[in-house]
Amino acid sequence: MSQSDNSFEPNVIDDEMLQKAVEEQLPEDIRKLAKAEGINFKEVVELQLSFRNILQIDNLWQFENLTKLQLDNNIIEKIESLESLVHLVWLDLSFNNIEVIEGLDTLVKLQDLSLYNNRISKIEHMDTLQKLQIFSIGKNNLTSLENVVYLRRFKNLNTLNLTGNPFCDEEQYMLFVVAHLPGLVYLDFKLVSDTTREVAISNYQYLTDLLDHEEAQALAQLEEKQAQQKELEYHKTAFVEYLNGSFLFDSLYAEDTEAAKLAYLPGVDDLLQAYRKDFVSVCENLFNYCLKEHENREAEVSDFYEGLRKVLTANQEEGRRIILDFENQNKTKLDEIHHARSHDTAESMRAEYNEDILQLSETLMTLEMQMVDQLEELIKEFEGNIAVIASTFTENVKGMMTQCRDLENRHHEKLLEISISALEKSLNNELDEELPDDVREFLVDKNTIVNMVDKSHNIHLLKISMRECDILLNMYRWEASVKEKALQDEIDRNRNRIKEIFQYIDDLQEQLDNTQIPELME
Repeated sequence: MSQSDNSFEPNVIDDEMLQKAVEEQLPEDIRKLAKAEGINFKEVVELQLSFRNILQIDNLWQFENLTKLQLDNNIIEKIESLESLVHLVWLDLSFNNIEVIEGLDTLVKLQDLSLYNNRISKIEHMDTLQKLQIFSIGKNNLTSLENVVYLRRFKNLNTLNLTGNPFCDEEQYMLFVVAHLPGLVYLDFKLVSDTTREVAISNYQYLTDLLDHEEAQALAQLEEKQAQQKELEYHKTAFVEYLNGSFLFDSLYAEDTEAAKLAYLPGVDDLLQAYRKDFVSVCENLFNYCLKEHENREAEVSDFYEGLRKVLTANQEEGRRIILDFENQNKTKLDEIHHARSHDTAESMRAEYNEDILQLSETLMTLEMQMVDQLEELIKEFEGNIAVIASTFTENVKGMMTQCRDLENRHHEKLLEISISALEKSLNNELDEELPDDVREFLVDKNTIVNMVDKSHNIHLLKISMRECDILLNMYRWEASVKEKALQDEIDRNRNRIKEIFQYIDDLQEQLDNTQIPELME
């Protein structure tokens, strides 16, 4: 239908079309029932929308569990509105008017994709389709064999159709494709022979070896980047991101234009290097301390929940034993009540059984209250431990950040001495060094130089305090969230357990109430 079929008006994908399409897929007997009761699109796994003169893909968000979608033989111009179909395994967009491959990023489960007979001139924007096994893009406008190189990223690709593209007329077409895609089993509907594969590898080995090397380097870089990102995420959980190395020190000077000018003064460079060394050493100590404390926090939380699990398991086993004993003792009780010799006997047995049920309820509730008391003590102890951990951490972090401030203060004092000395030499024309004009501009009087040094100092102190605040705020949030979770978990557990007990007791009462007894004799 694509390209040349203009005999019908374009259609939109609306609910009526979708309803009709789903009904047509159903067997006749089920179809009538579906029409009467309606169809839940969320339950549909396959959908055929072929030959419907569809111009634009739309309104498919309801089919969130779809695995197979046929949109072939329409007049679709753009791949779009498929992002919610994350479970798609099979997608047919052949015989349309598509010019660009796009809109497939979320279809990470896709294994079979057909774009046959469209207007595509470049294979691109498919990086996320790592499970792709079958790809048909024949009869498009592919003119460069470099498009084939893009397909090397799909390690599971075994079946490929490229027939009808301009580059298929090139003499070395087949050998180029087979050489660059060594995993191919079928190319253009034909089995790739061992002979063809050997010749292809021989002819293009110099190119494929180079590509293999480049791809290995790219993969190594990607893995390194991912490892760095993973490490950074771990550092964030420990509240120490960018504290290892000179990150914090460098940030002090990142926006400090005054310090950049002061660095030209004689003696400042040596002073700065010494300051940097000492500052970075403190940051490394802080970094290592926070990492260790993170491990301690994780261990404390893990130990708490492991202890909690053991206590809960013992309580649950005791509850199951009590219920099992009750059921074993009363498994014939309802039958006995039903077959009692008289109404009075049945009523007496009913009252006795009802009392047993009430006693069971009281026993289970008592067990639960004991559990509540026990867990309350555990949580109270846990909260105390967490408070000590947080308090110790806060005190030590403040101590190390104070060391950073002390280093900054000492550096400031020495820098001020050097700056004033440079000012005096400048005023007496005793400066041997050639200084930039913008540096000489502030060597005019003591107030100017002091204000400049103080401004730089204040910037540094502010950034140190901000980093300290970030760490302490993260610790406060962690402490609050851990305590809140422990309490909320227990509230939810207790609420659910009481519901379970009430429901079980209600079921027993209902069974008793529904048990027929002999009628009262007059």
